[in-house]
Amino acid sequence: MSDGLMLLPGLMCDASVWAPQVQALGGRLSCVVPAWGERDSLPAMARQVLAEAPAPRFALAGHSMGGRVALEVLRLAPERVSHLALLDTGTHPLAGGEAGQKETAGRMALLDLARSQGMRVMGRQWLGGMVHPNLRDTPLFESMLDMIERSSPAQFAAQIRALLARPDAAPLLDGIRCPTLVLTGRQDLWSPPAQHAAMAQAIPGAVLSIVEDCGHMSTLEQAPAVNAALAAWLARPAT
Repeated sequence: MSDGLMLLPGLMCDASVWAPQVQALGGRLSCVVPAWGERDSLPAMARQVLAEAPAPRFALAGHSMGGRVALEVLRLAPERVSHLALLDTGTHPLAGGEAGQKETAGRMALLDLARSQGMRVMGRQWLGGMVHPNLRDTPLFESMLDMIERSSPAQFAAQIRALLARPDAAPLLDGIRCPTLVLTGRQDLWSPPAQHAAMAQAIPGAVLSIVEDCGHMSTLEQAPAVNAALAAWLARPAT
């Protein structure tokens, strides 16, 4: 068991995205969920993680954009990470050509919507395609919109800049030596199972977990399954 656990939220998420995991695991170790504010680069977020970590060596779990930040932490200070969990995330940089232009345009359209009609309206459009279809228009879905509404267009813009400038993290994977969990939802269309299977195959000794009946927001959508996977991951001896 590590001395502490850093839980890194994704785009437009705050500590509530990790609340079920803090409740399940916080009695055994110190959990810290950073708030990104208006930081607009993944390396800057990684430096924040290293500054706020509860111990010199700690376990590190990142969801979505937070998974990319976790890999940047590993790039900067691999000796400080005892365990690594990558949830609903990816390693690829912004694509070139038409694909990259399409992603950029899509993100900027959401930012325009947030600025013109508010964060909740944007969140309803954005999250609707991310969560499991059965979750739409449920109290849990509304609570996710509450979380997004607590943020601001300025924070959204900063985090979009960070994601559009994301580094290629794939070359890091085969050098990872700590116990690693790679997890995603079966119905995560944004970060699909095949992408995670390839990531797990590239990391020595990684455990792949595909959560059933689950979209992109796995920590909230299927909290018991994610909690169980994280508990098993933390029980693995650090190298």
